[in-house]
Amino acid sequence: MKQRRAIELLAPAKNADTGIEAILHGADAVYIGAPRYGARAAAGCTTADIARLCSFAHTYNARVYVALNTILYKEELDDARRIIWELYYAGVDALIVQDMALLSLDLPPIALHASTQCDNRSPEKVQFLADAGFSQVVLARELSLQDIRNISVATDVPLEVFVHGALCVSYSGQCYMSAALSGRSANRGECAQFCRLPYTLIDGEGRKIAIDKHLLSLKDLNQSNRLEELIDAGASSFKIEGRLKDVTYVKNITAYYRQALDKIIARRSDTLYRASEGVSTLTFTPDPYKSFNRGFTHYFLDGRSKDPIIQPDTPKSIGEPIGRVQRIINNRTIVVESRASLHNGDGLCYIDTNGSFHGFRVNRVEGNTLHAATPLQISRGITLFRNSDQLFDSQLARPTAQRHIEVSITLTEQPHGFALSISDGKNSITHRCDCEKTPSRTPQSDRQRQELGKLGNTPYRATHIEISLSQDYFIPPSLLSTWRREAIEWFDRSRRLAYRSDRRKHASSHTLWHTDEVDYHANIANPLSEAFYRQHGVKSCRPAFELQPVREAELMRTRHCLRHHLGACLRTPQGKNLTAPLTLQHGNITLSLHFDCSHCEMVIKK
Repeated sequence: MKQRRAIELLAPAKNADTGIEAILHGADAVYIGAPRYGARAAAGCTTADIARLCSFAHTYNARVYVALNTILYKEELDDARRIIWELYYAGVDALIVQDMALLSLDLPPIALHASTQCDNRSPEKVQFLADAGFSQVVLARELSLQDIRNISVATDVPLEVFVHGALCVSYSGQCYMSAALSGRSANRGECAQFCRLPYTLIDGEGRKIAIDKHLLSLKDLNQSNRLEELIDAGASSFKIEGRLKDVTYVKNITAYYRQALDKIIARRSDTLYRASEGVSTLTFTPDPYKSFNRGFTHYFLDGRSKDPIIQPDTPKSIGEPIGRVQRIINNRTIVVESRASLHNGDGLCYIDTNGSFHGFRVNRVEGNTLHAATPLQISRGITLFRNSDQLFDSQLARPTAQRHIEVSITLTEQPHGFALSISDGKNSITHRCDCEKTPSRTPQSDRQRQELGKLGNTPYRATHIEISLSQDYFIPPSLLSTWRREAIEWFDRSRRLAYRSDRRKHASSHTLWHTDEVDYHANIANPLSEAFYRQHGVKSCRPAFELQPVREAELMRTRHCLRHHLGACLRTPQGKNLTAPLTLQHGNITLSLHFDCSHCEMVIKK
């Protein structure tokens, strides 16, 4: 019989409170930034906050992963080692890391996950990382279903894939644009997001092919209707991007993916199961279009397709399409053709006939007539989007989920009193309750069940309560309440004692690196990282770009290709319509575009 596989929904947390909400809304695991050295420098958290999150998460057997995934300079290694020991004692289940120096430091036996910053694209790379001691590998976002399937077949390490949120246009860990243009390194958690800026595309004849368009700004990922295919391809952890996102985003998107995964797991419970425990009850209906999004894409899940993967008109959220402008009454009042329920205070936006993005707040709604708070420059037939739903946002601002672990409670008779047993199917305790047994003249079982079921603010919910006594006994409600409270405390304690974090995986072999030399793409920023590569057969190591910038370096390599987007692929006759060289300009920034057609990739240089 095939072994059942755990399926993990992994949600982001910019702080402990957001992580707790992610757990309540159905996450099996959350990832949060370390106090320092995380790939989102603005999302670092204190060890005390992380410890609080771990305590809450472990109640549901949910995991907490900490991102410590920047490259580290020599003088930072000791500080990183100290932080990791603190995180270990705080209860963290795994570290998400990029710098190979961490494999050589004196670390606690905490599990290591290979960050997507490690550029994990091939079966050979993933197997190398598994052999080196990584317990889980975060795959590159650019991979197709077949790519994931090939990696899964060739390796046995759990595979983590991104399923929702913002996309980096460059291969992760291989972007040096921010470091080159501003001195702020993406590999140091300080990306300046030059990919979200508007650029003018100029061809070799000086023609302006596109003017002030966001030509490197990708739409957001949404694989919610492809989860089962990803499971079948071999993925087991499904990651939502967004450690800088607010709590309402995390609530909504986590709950949406929880429902989608639960439907799959329920149909395939013979081979799949949830990685954590507890059932979430929501007070709202999740909808990914109501949270920040730039429009959605499957990216390269099906390989290269004709569907556009960029949103050239704006890097801002466009939200959900709600209809079209039917009539313009005046510069503040329009009539819309829409089935959506609109509300006073909604934020709407549109892209005008010139391709410019505009947004406005709805001051008043009268049927399908909208009164804007500010003057509009809008045309009849324009598509409207809602990027702020006032009613939905106000719902999410309140408590919106509870998560309970289902337990059974049994009251039995003992020689010197009674015993109260609690079980969740895996863990159980029996609490001895000594007292005088006083027979009752009236039935007591219904009242006793009611009292035992009052689990209040605990994370438990009684789905089965059994009164197994030889006769009716009178037990004062206050005494029964005390027994229940004491039994729940012991039960909760026993579950926490039974919890086990994953432990560091030992390196299984001394696998050799696939080349004799590595350049700046290996991101070697300290002596221990260099020693790691040399121990695995590399004879020549170049330092990280941040330490030794390279002239004419690839600042970015991406599967997004502007020639393909414009219908001028060099592999087609239409490629002749766009004369090389192509450049992107923004202010005093000029970037040259190069096309590696053998790998179907675009390269950007300064």
